[in-house]
Amino acid sequence: MLGLIKTLRERTPLGLLQLKHDRLRLLTAIAGITFADVLIFMQLGFADALYKTNTQYPRTLQADLVLISTQAKNFGQLRTFTRRRLYQALDVPGVATAEGLYLGSVQWRNPQTQKKTSMLLIGQNPDRPAFNLPEVNQQLDAIRLPDTILFDQASRGEYDDLIIELEQGKIINTEIGQRTVTIAGLFKVGASFADDGALITSDQNFLRLVPKRDAGAVSLGLIRLQPNYQPEAVQKALQGRLPDDVQVLTSEGYVDFELDYIQSNSPIGFVFGLGTAMGFIVGIVIVYQVLSTDVNSHLAEYATFKAMGYRNSYLLGIIFEEALILSVLGFIPGLGIAWGAYQLTAAATALPLAMPVSRIIIVFILTLVMCNASGAIATRRLQAADPADIF
Repeated sequence: MLGLIKTLRERTPLGLLQLKHDRLRLLTAIAGITFADVLIFMQLGFADALYKTNTQYPRTLQADLVLISTQAKNFGQLRTFTRRRLYQALDVPGVATAEGLYLGSVQWRNPQTQKKTSMLLIGQNPDRPAFNLPEVNQQLDAIRLPDTILFDQASRGEYDDLIIELEQGKIINTEIGQRTVTIAGLFKVGASFADDGALITSDQNFLRLVPKRDAGAVSLGLIRLQPNYQPEAVQKALQGRLPDDVQVLTSEGYVDFELDYIQSNSPIGFVFGLGTAMGFIVGIVIVYQVLSTDVNSHLAEYATFKAMGYRNSYLLGIIFEEALILSVLGFIPGLGIAWGAYQLTAAATALPLAMPVSRIIIVFILTLVMCNASGAIATRRLQAADPADIF
């Protein structure tokens, strides 16, 4: 190992010297790799935000088993099923409670700007809180009052003044449809791609605010089990007892159901995956053009090396050295620009865009693969170079 390190230190950095020889070409290559990395970072960030926003409420459900319609697609398109299935579930040994949850999109008037916007409205039984959200569960008495709601302060839009006034204890009224509602408090979850935010209220208030909704049609069934009963065993019993218009999932299985829909059936998930692939391909093409041009420009020098007895492996090492240097020099500004773009996008859209270390490592590995793949393609002409043809 020490010998290898000594050899590398004594080795002339031909790859670096060749890149520095043409600074305009070097800057072009760095800009291309940076662009590709930013594109990959943004696509991965948007895809991750899509997964998070579609599962942020399912992950907090306080239930051992979840009932959904067989026509349900995702949390935003659950469809409804008859409440009778919940009563039937109560007859199955091991089921302690079975509560319905109402979901729907409503147009509410932003109290600060007076503009109407789409919000997810959730109606739950205040006696059996549906979510593991302490901010919501501490304000259940408030939503028992008629036409009273809780507001998600992480919603997308201009709500700064509204949040300050609510934190000061002021009573704020606004409109949902034709009804005037009172905002009793705040909680924090976040917006999604489908809705600008969410409002939580009681099931009775939900039916008042969405008058066309049938009280006997629920969006989700939340089943809690008696002690010492295994969810998988009760799930199997429920599947055998209930008609096939509903499906029974464990709480973990329901989260997987949401993720599977995005990955397999959602066009948005496909678009983000395609965008990531396009960024990778664009990076390969740009780096290949730079390295290929470099090989052609120095073909006579490479042929001279061959005539002097240097092996192909030595010359190929120069190309891969250039590819490695380009990948590092292009990745660093790409990471910085992507991090800034994440902050701007999160502030503008209220989407949960973050830069985990795992994503930095993945994109850096992709950059290394991208640059070295380009280098491998660019070396084909170098291997075919014959000193006799040059001289």
